[in-house]
Amino acid sequence: MRHLLSALISAALLAGAILAPASARAEQSISVAEASGLIIGFKGDEADDPPSDKPHGPWASGRDGAKARWDKKAREGRERLSRVAKEAGLPEGTIGEAGNGRLLRFNQPLRGKALDNALRRARLHPDVAWVEPNVLVPRLGVPRVPNDALFNQQWHLQSPTAPGNPTGLNLPPAWGDTIGSLSGSTAVVAVVDSGIRPGHPDLAGKLLPGYDLVSELSVANDGNGRDNDPTDPGDWIDSTDRANPLFASCDLSGSSWHGTFIAGQLAAATDNGQGVAGLNWRARVLPVRVSGKCGALLSDLLDGLRWAAGLPVSGLPTNPNPARVINLSFGGDAPCSFAYQTTIDAVTAAGALIVVAAGNADSTLTRPADCRRVMTVASVHKDGSKAWYSSFGDRVALAAPGGTNEGGAATLLLSADNSGATVPGVDGYGYKQGTSFAAPQAAGVASLMLAVNPSLSPRQLIERMKAGVRPHVPMTGLPVCGTAGVGPCACTTTTCGAGLLDANLSVALATGPAVVIQPLSQVEPGTVITLDGSQSVAIPGAQIVTYQWTQVSGPAATITSSSSAVAQATLRSEGTYVFSLTVVDDASPSRSGEDIVQVVAAMPVVSGGGGGSTGQLWGASLWAWVIAVALWQRRRRSA
Repeated sequence: MRHLLSALISAALLAGAILAPASARAEQSISVAEASGLIIGFKGDEADDPPSDKPHGPWASGRDGAKARWDKKAREGRERLSRVAKEAGLPEGTIGEAGNGRLLRFNQPLRGKALDNALRRARLHPDVAWVEPNVLVPRLGVPRVPNDALFNQQWHLQSPTAPGNPTGLNLPPAWGDTIGSLSGSTAVVAVVDSGIRPGHPDLAGKLLPGYDLVSELSVANDGNGRDNDPTDPGDWIDSTDRANPLFASCDLSGSSWHGTFIAGQLAAATDNGQGVAGLNWRARVLPVRVSGKCGALLSDLLDGLRWAAGLPVSGLPTNPNPARVINLSFGGDAPCSFAYQTTIDAVTAAGALIVVAAGNADSTLTRPADCRRVMTVASVHKDGSKAWYSSFGDRVALAAPGGTNEGGAATLLLSADNSGATVPGVDGYGYKQGTSFAAPQAAGVASLMLAVNPSLSPRQLIERMKAGVRPHVPMTGLPVCGTAGVGPCACTTTTCGAGLLDANLSVALATGPAVVIQPLSQVEPGTVITLDGSQSVAIPGAQIVTYQWTQVSGPAATITSSSSAVAQATLRSEGTYVFSLTVVDDASPSRSGEDIVQVVAAMPVVSGGGGGSTGQLWGASLWAWVIAVALWQRRRRSA
């Protein structure tokens, strides 16, 4: 009988456990919008004297004596702060206390360079041990549920704990932390698509000045070429269009209003009592029209990516609102090309994350989904199985709900739409399916992450979103994904990405570190396994300085190279093993997080005897290797 081992790896991550000296900590910059004053600690200033059981002087009790000593220290501290403030040239204000520190409350709040100058002046004074701005500390986030009339029908935004909804994005708790940013490029999400319907009520006040880059007149369908009007006139194909050689191979279809639907997903006016909710309540959509009848010319699409990122495009004015996140819901029928890759490289180097759809061909990935440096999103059904249409492959980053029509409105995605079958009709709402509409969910979550941490690079966004996924849903009775044309199938990390997109965990990881451990398969007794935490990521701007693997529980195992990112452990007997990874970075010690990776093992079915036992055991072993790897992650932050 073959024995299988199931291994459970838990990783507890402690960020910044190495404490810097007080003088070094005093030099750390703190990014704040506005401060009402400075809190300062002086060298050699111990605000509290050691407690004593004996009363001092004529005081009736030790408590009264402690109060008298505190009052004396506080008076001396105020006098010292008054002197230091004058010597350092700090802004005028009132003097007081803040805990064990001294408080200089400004007469007028400071921000920007004025605040930076005040902090620097205070730090340079020889009496000052540390200083920090006096700022508003927000309450811990609580879930926010918008009051939009159709929000309850947007099942894909809800909690994954709701009955029958394991793929929900978990937006309400994420919205408790942030509903987006109002300023700068972090508020801009570009939709490189078919244009938009500018009069849609749920997009009022949400659109930035965009551009129409469709250069071929017959494709544009608006009577002109490139201009500054990204309005979608409709992209239908009828029998008359089929007479044009350019459209001879195109399917007959009505107008899709594709870009309007995606814009609504990303940034529909939210909590306004009507319509649908957008993923980012404060985002502004930059509409970049590149497609019309039957699709987009590759040249127009590539120029659209550059323009969206603020890069120069010949003959066009520079985009004054470059996007940090670009949604590109286009497929292709060829591998990634130099034209695509070089443009993607330039856009990524400019600081913009390109989120792309995996494609709806139920096949291996094609461009742009198979290009490097993009974030490719596959589509899953509401139950967690791969959507029958979604393409798949090892370059998929993660999966999100894409909607399917088997349950009608209950399983399709709802967003802004237009009633026109050809030319524009009434702006309203509609239901759709496709990886085109899974990708914007990842783009919207990325924009929320940038709202709380604008310094995240495209790569860091992808790493943290992948680290924050929930495990793929185990699907009993379905084939394992990996073969075209099988329909709904059980996702694995090599076909549908790291797991299911979770908005709350992703937003949490935007300001914290993340442990990333490569999952383990089942092994036999005596196997030497690899514990690989090399993909763990520090807080942006910091570096991991130490790794430490330890065993938490299970039969005794021997760990070698335990202080390296990659260690080995010898598992000698059958059982469940728990290992812990601790990583330390050189950032602030006030943040921490933890990951748990679980490999769930199915024991083989053993025959009661006879010639079939070998075949049954082999089949059981095969199923053991293709069991879904579940990644559950939770993160704790302390301020």
